[in-house]
Amino acid sequence: MSQLENTIRRVSAIKGIFLGIILLTISILSYYLLINTPGNAWLIILSPVIFSVLIPLIVVLAFGFNLRKRIGGYWTFKQAATGIFIMFAVSYSLQAVGKDLIFAKFIEPDMVNKTEAAMMTATTTMLKKSGASQTAIDQKKAEIQKQLNDQKNISIGAIIQGYVITFILLFALALIFAALLRRNPPEYQIPSDAGQ
Repeated sequence: MSQLENTIRRVSAIKGIFLGIILLTISILSYYLLINTPGNAWLIILSPVIFSVLIPLIVVLAFGFNLRKRIGGYWTFKQAATGIFIMFAVSYSLQAVGKDLIFAKFIEPDMVNKTEAAMMTATTTMLKKSGASQTAIDQKKAEIQKQLNDQKNISIGAIIQGYVITFILLFALALIFAALLRRNPPEYQIPSDAGQ
């Protein structure tokens, strides 16, 4: 393995740690925002888009450009895909441990119940504002409760399968970002004093 590839792997892992910390912080902040404003239906709808897609996309692009710059400004598609996947894998692993194991088990053990309560309150508020009948509201709440209960009863095999699928999706996403951020080194340079 070349020195450049070692540098890409090392710098990508470090960037992955920082990315994981940033995304973990954003995730925890969005959780507290969600449970502290339970009557806001728009927050329930827009929160996943803003905190799970838009902000992480901007942060990942910034980290990707910075990673390319740190290794000299040029990398092939393979090098970019490798570096970005390592960054994603480290980041996701840190988030999974930080949020699912540490935060949800020790800091906020009632996280699932609080999230459910906030979602039910927002759904009820939104349906009442739209003029829905109490029967329709109760029916919608029952549907949501069934979906939430189905998510609670997940086996260890399903959890492991979920992690495997996530890593496959992260690899596919790394390929997309590699195509966007790839910058091949110049194959030749014309001397500045040629013909003089």
